Amino acid sequence: MSVKGTYGDPELMSKLTITRMPFGKHSKLLLTDLPLDYLNWFSKAGFPGGELGQLMRIVHDIKLGDMEHLFENIRIRQSGHMPDFVHNK
Repeated sequence: MSVKGTYGDPELMSKLTITRMPFGKHSKLLLTDLPLDYLNWFSKAGFPGGELGQLMRIVHDIKLGDMEHLFENIRIRQSGHMPDFVHNK
C-alpha cells in the first residue's frame, strides 16, 4: 500500500494519535510528537517496516506539509466531541 493510499484508511489514520515510538531516543513519545529532524533522519535512512513505518511516513508527510492541525482533527473525532460550529452546519 502506498503512503498516499493510507490517507483514506480511517483505522490507520486513527492510530496516528495513539501510537507511541517503541524504541530509540524518543521511546514512548507519541508518533505525532516526534521531532521533524528525527523523522527526517528516518526518511533518509529508511523507516521501519510494517505499520510503524507507514505511520511514521504519514506523520513525516503531514509535518513536512505544515498540516499538523490534522492531528488535532483526528483527536477530536476520536473523542466524539465535535465543536459546535461543526454541528451547526
